[in-house]
Amino acid sequence: MSLKNTAERWGAVSQLFHWIIVVLILVIAYLGLTMTGLPNGPRKINIYALHKSIGLTILALVTLRLLWRLYAGAPAPVVGTPTWQHRIASITHFGLYLLLFAMPLSGWLFNSAAGYPLQWFKLFNLPAIASRNDGLKALAETAHTTMFWILVALVLAHAGAAFYHHLFQNDDTLKRMLPRRRVSSSPVPEESSNDAV
Repeated sequence: MSLKNTAERWGAVSQLFHWIIVVLILVIAYLGLTMTGLPNGPRKINIYALHKSIGLTILALVTLRLLWRLYAGAPAPVVGTPTWQHRIASITHFGLYLLLFAMPLSGWLFNSAAGYPLQWFKLFNLPAIASRNDGLKALAETAHTTMFWILVALVLAHAGAAFYHHLFQNDDTLKRMLPRRRVSSSPVPEESSNDAV
């Protein structure tokens, strides 16, 4: 499999970025939806810290993925895809990139305005991007929550479109973001020996 993207499919690097980010989004979404209801204590603090660390990781990976896409290009639209579908897909991708940048930044802003420390997996501290401010904290929290539900809608639309193309259009939209299956050649049967015993 090619590392770079080709005209027909996404390369190995783009696929790796895509699926790692998908897994991290699922994990961080679960943490975000469940952590606020936890009782105060070390476990809650650790889960909040993990949520923040994963958010920073997503921000870094999305930045790298976008830089890679600018370098490696993108596959051409699947043959037969109507122009309107391609435009909707482009708008959806733009929205996903925008939210995957904005959500971690809004979380970072909330954290800074609340006066909380920010560490990446307890390895190093990151600076505050705003001074402590209750009004800004509330605004960042609202933005973070709102963008989460918009992201959920876009991810469902994105995944739904991919499965629609795969199941009903029977085209390569989904397949080209999956690793190719290796075609195993059938083993050549050994010639039986005719030698007399």
